[in-house]
Amino acid sequence: MRATLLHGPGDVRFEEMPDPVIRDPRNAIVRVVASCVCGSDLWRYRGITGTATEPQLIGHEFVGIVEEVGSDVSRVKVGDFVIAPFYDCDMTCENCRNGFSTSCLEIGWWGSKDHAGHPTDGGQGEYVRIPHADGSLTVVPGGMPDEALIPSLLTLSDVFLTGHHAAVSAGVGTGSTVVVVGDGAVGLSGVLAASRLGAERIVAMSRHEPRQNLARQFGATDVIAARGDEGVAAVKELFGGIGPDAVLECVGTKESMDQALRSARPGGQVGFVGVPNGGPELPVRTMFSTNVGVRGGVAPVRNYIDELLPEVLSGAIEPGRVFDLTVPMAEVAEAYAAMDERRAIKSLLRP
Repeated sequence: MRATLLHGPGDVRFEEMPDPVIRDPRNAIVRVVASCVCGSDLWRYRGITGTATEPQLIGHEFVGIVEEVGSDVSRVKVGDFVIAPFYDCDMTCENCRNGFSTSCLEIGWWGSKDHAGHPTDGGQGEYVRIPHADGSLTVVPGGMPDEALIPSLLTLSDVFLTGHHAAVSAGVGTGSTVVVVGDGAVGLSGVLAASRLGAERIVAMSRHEPRQNLARQFGATDVIAARGDEGVAAVKELFGGIGPDAVLECVGTKESMDQALRSARPGGQVGFVGVPNGGPELPVRTMFSTNVGVRGGVAPVRNYIDELLPEVLSGAIEPGRVFDLTVPMAEVAEAYAAMDERRAIKSLLRP
């Protein structure tokens, strides 16, 4: 098969790799139908985090068709169209059952290692071995879906449900006022998630017109382009000098967390899902003085998929609209460059 490898900063290649094989009776092999580039992949692509001395498999968002299953797999069968979360989990351990499958006691990560220490395949390739097929994979009813649904189904592997996790962590509900920091695919997903949860007013922090337009289509009532002190002042002015109930932090830098914490009203809540890069910090004295809370982290998307899947299948929500570029996997370098250069919000990859 072929798969995407990161050779160094700015250097991704689609290359021949060994075909995956069943290593454990709980495994399955999935043929990838669609994958994509994640904003968190860009941190490695830019050489900011995870730099290695040898090529690394990369990619963690994918949907596909089950090609083979191990003898202990009972819930998933050959021919099923499935959604894989951005990690592998068993969905039977206490942490999974408590709603945090990202802390599964047998956690595994695509492009790294599974719970047993075996190498795992990257999601930006033609095939992926799934260590815990019955736990990780969600079967989409009816087999291969309509082509138009595939982008939205793919967002349930990570991006939309990461935005959803930010909104849930921040306590967004009917009548909430919300500010979203970050206008990438996760931030835009946070806007859509807040709207779905019943927020009354949603402010998107964005300087880019195409992203502003999509934010409004997803439910944003206001857009603020300013940052830093000016951005905080603009947010406060919109909310009577007080601030919103909830702020979704969807970037992961020191500056974005500072923006979020200073924008929330006293007693408000920050839901954070931006992968920490660039030294994000929590000013405990400020939090103590304002009673602003912070909750969030790596999104346990597997625990959310079953709830949101029917709404995607019915067309009630269309989170796949965050994809504004589609390229063949063989041209994965362009998919990364387009996102890195902000020519694309999110790049969809097809075999």
